[in-house]
Amino acid sequence: MSQRTYNEMWARAQLELSRLLTEELPAEPPRPERDRVVFFQRVAVLYVRYLQILRQLEMVYDQLVHPQKRRVLQSVLDNVIGRVLELKNDMVETEFSEYHYVDDVLHDLKLRPADLEIPIPRYFITECSRELRERRTMLNDILKTVEIIENQESLVVRKMTTMEAIKIIQIVERARQGRLRAKLNEESRNMNRMFKTKEPDAADIESAAVCIQKVWRGYVQRKRTKIARDEEMIFLGMAMHPRHQVPCPAEIAAQATAACTRLTQQEHEEDFQKSVVTVAKQLRDVEGHDMSEKMKTQIRQWFIECRDATGVFPEYPNEEDGGSALIFVEKNPQQLVEEIAEKELEDSNNRPKAKDEKKDKGKKNKGKPEEEEEAGLKMLPSAFLPHLEAGNQIFVDFWKTRDESKNFNQRHEVELIKEEKRKAIEAEIRLQIDEQMRRELAEWKLAVDKDKGSKPKASTKRKKVTKSGKRRKKEKDLTADRTLESLCQELVQQRLIKKTKHVCLQEYLGDYSYLGTTLRQYDIEPMPTLSDVRQVISLYGILPLGSQVVHEKAPPIRAMLLAGPAGVGKTMLVHAICHETGATLFDLSPLNTAGKYPGKSGLAMMLHVVFKVARLLQPSVILIEDAEKMFYKKVPKEEKELDPKRLKKDLFKFLKLLKGEDRVLIVGTTTDPASADMKALCKMYSKIILIPRPDYGSRYILWKHLIQKHGGEVTTNLDLSSLAKISDGYTPGHMVQVIQRVVTKRRVLQQKNKPLIAAEFVSALAKFDPVFQEEEETLKNWYAKTPLGKKRIKAATGRDEDEEETKDKGKNAKKKKKKGKK
Repeated sequence: MSQRTYNEMWARAQLELSRLLTEELPAEPPRPERDRVVFFQRVAVLYVRYLQILRQLEMVYDQLVHPQKRRVLQSVLDNVIGRVLELKNDMVETEFSEYHYVDDVLHDLKLRPADLEIPIPRYFITECSRELRERRTMLNDILKTVEIIENQESLVVRKMTTMEAIKIIQIVERARQGRLRAKLNEESRNMNRMFKTKEPDAADIESAAVCIQKVWRGYVQRKRTKIARDEEMIFLGMAMHPRHQVPCPAEIAAQATAACTRLTQQEHEEDFQKSVVTVAKQLRDVEGHDMSEKMKTQIRQWFIECRDATGVFPEYPNEEDGGSALIFVEKNPQQLVEEIAEKELEDSNNRPKAKDEKKDKGKKNKGKPEEEEEAGLKMLPSAFLPHLEAGNQIFVDFWKTRDESKNFNQRHEVELIKEEKRKAIEAEIRLQIDEQMRRELAEWKLAVDKDKGSKPKASTKRKKVTKSGKRRKKEKDLTADRTLESLCQELVQQRLIKKTKHVCLQEYLGDYSYLGTTLRQYDIEPMPTLSDVRQVISLYGILPLGSQVVHEKAPPIRAMLLAGPAGVGKTMLVHAICHETGATLFDLSPLNTAGKYPGKSGLAMMLHVVFKVARLLQPSVILIEDAEKMFYKKVPKEEKELDPKRLKKDLFKFLKLLKGEDRVLIVGTTTDPASADMKALCKMYSKIILIPRPDYGSRYILWKHLIQKHGGEVTTNLDLSSLAKISDGYTPGHMVQVIQRVVTKRRVLQQKNKPLIAAEFVSALAKFDPVFQEEEETLKNWYAKTPLGKKRIKAATGRDEDEEETKDKGKNAKKKKKKGKK
């Protein structure tokens, strides 16, 4: 598509965004909603609509080439992502569940289930900075060197025992004898055929011809019938035409155009950066002197006006308050002097006043009931809506009506660069002038106000104090004298940094839950599908890690636990998070850290190095497999030597030290969460994602995709529906192993004459133990004991509790009345 088309798409997305902003930012704040279902419906509609805007903006941003438009668009895109995460958090707090089913919203908005898929912005990977790329190449080089050393060690000849050598000789000799015996048998069969051959009769020739005719006519008729059946299915819309199964020339051309557009983006961005440098230099040389002189005259004029109005020279504003920028606000000198004096009084008396006010409020409110707020559900305050409104206003004021008929190639505009750089240069010059004018003001005071003898007050900087009143201790750097490369090399050698697999999140296949809404209407909690899991992982893991702006302002998620049976793809999801965001993968699993960095000092050093490198190479993901081992209620005898609980206390301390700007995510995986201490586990992991065994729809999609991926052909002979039905309880890991055993290279070559059938997979599938219903129920019961699960159960039985509370309140009131009468 052309750049004009993408500009129109951007305009349509901004129009929908402006409508949403008018609904979310009304003139009067909406009243709290008491009905939880109605409130959730309102939030769900906003969530789905923002999701459609996110999809459109991501598509436009990927193909737009104008560098200045891309900057405005990226700001809007990041804030839309943040708003989607905020609405998701509101939905979780309302419904007390990580998984939501909004079939009615999709029906009202005329959308498909596929429209609920979370689009992952491609700029997370394509627009990595040079520094990040250099770090990535450095890490890959270290991993390659370690792999080479390990391969050389594995090539060293090890000593072989006599029994091992005898077994190898026996295997080779038996194979030789078997080949020789087969050759002799084949020769004897050929000799027997030669003696048995005789001249055929006329009747034998005729019967042979008839037999050949029957076979040929049956083959031709079956072929014609198959063609007619396929044409009928295509005509009815029940099958896809073969030409649509292969990318058509138009699709291939569109993909090539998109790749060329990305190259054009890079060229335009480089030109833009060069132009920014040259324009800034020109402005400093040409307009810098005039700017400084103009500011000085304005500030001196302000000094004189304040002196005439108040009789004394004013105090110069501090840098924290904005410096001389306060002077250029449209206010008279008297107002400015009063504002500065008020700020100084507030700063000096801030804490004592707050404490006294709290004490006075406590005394006044004793014996008086507090004014109750209006009961109901409200949306949490948003950190992204003001930025969305500002970004939308920029688009409306500037880009919406701008005539770009002369800018066909969509290159940068120099006048816009000048406007932006003027502000930046003015700010730089203002800082220099503020220092000069402070000295000049001091000289004026000394010269004019000698009779007062007032000395300028020394500026005192406050030290940062925490909420508790104590100074925050800085984290000690135990490796201040070491380089990043040496730390990475040490972690790679200790196998604490691992290479991520190239796995996209879309490869985690699963079908939409079509019965979720229906089951919840009958107060039955449905098990989520793999599609629901994929959406939650993209919301909690990928979107916050991919964008620094989103991570700093969005609801914080520092640790996430993936709980589910073995083989459902927990580790695959971790690698998908790393691949989609370009994150570095660290492994702090109990089995991986066993025996490494012994002692308390060694443990502190290991965690310090891991978290330090994780911050420097962010975004980063810290994987903890078998997370339940770290929180064992009772450590099994066979695992006591490994000491799986050694990271429990220190890891939580380091987790608390992570700041908002640190894009570091801890992801734990567990197959047996019931063996862990629930309280400690939930304290560590703020989000717990339950991953179930796949349902029928997901199994059908998995069988079809995995068979085709391994070279198999899905024909009408292969009954996928029956195969998906009998594989109930089996995980995607089981399916992969079964397909690897059945769909071998030899079997792929035989498919033309012998198509695949469902019966071939049954025998291989029977060798594995499925995930039984009881195991899934135990996981479901365990999840019901988590904080979110408890809230959901309380919400389901909330009416009974409210009735009991009102009864208790009535009884207490009657008792108080009786005591008062006595």
